[in-house]
Amino acid sequence: MNRKYSTALVIAAPVDGSGQHFTGLPEADIVVAADSGVDVARKLGRKVDILVGDLDSATDAGIAWAKSLGARVKLYPTHKDFTDLELALQVAVDRAESVFVVASAEGRLDHTLGNLIVLASQRWANATVSANVGAAHVDVVRGRRRISGNIGDLVSLVAVGGSARSVRTEGLEYPLEDEDLHPCEARGISNVICSVPAEVEVASGVLLVVKPG
Repeated sequence: MNRKYSTALVIAAPVDGSGQHFTGLPEADIVVAADSGVDVARKLGRKVDILVGDLDSATDAGIAWAKSLGARVKLYPTHKDFTDLELALQVAVDRAESVFVVASAEGRLDHTLGNLIVLASQRWANATVSANVGAAHVDVVRGRRRISGNIGDLVSLVAVGGSARSVRTEGLEYPLEDEDLHPCEARGISNVICSVPAEVEVASGVLLVVKPG
């Protein structure tokens, strides 16, 4: 696929009390809002290029604001097989090599778990995916990747969708050297960045590297 943009920002989070998930957002070539993410984009002053979803939670004022600035609207029925975040991610991955997602960790636990699992989907394997989920930062690792963080930061490595094989780390206090990490096991929880840049490599599978807030 010949993608036009370098970086896409997907905004899918409602405004919460902390606002921490809105810090450190990258400059983006294209901004995609998932449903009520359009109201967050308006609050942040981020012009939305594409608004995606069934729009059951976006405000009329937010939708009108986005349209007034030229946003395209991709409207879906309320009864559908994919979440608004999935639809927005597909739009972003079709257009950009790197995707940064802003999602909430508040509200329903099933939504938060679903959002984390969706980030690791094989559908986005040809893109570099990162996210702020509430106050936490998440890097999706396939192959080799430099992870975000500073010396002393806590990080956890979580296998998603199957085992992550031959995991190697650099710059972590508790190094892994050709070890397998498996779903439903806590082997990769609570490591610490001890030198930067820290890197994680996996021969096959996918890892979520989570830096809690």
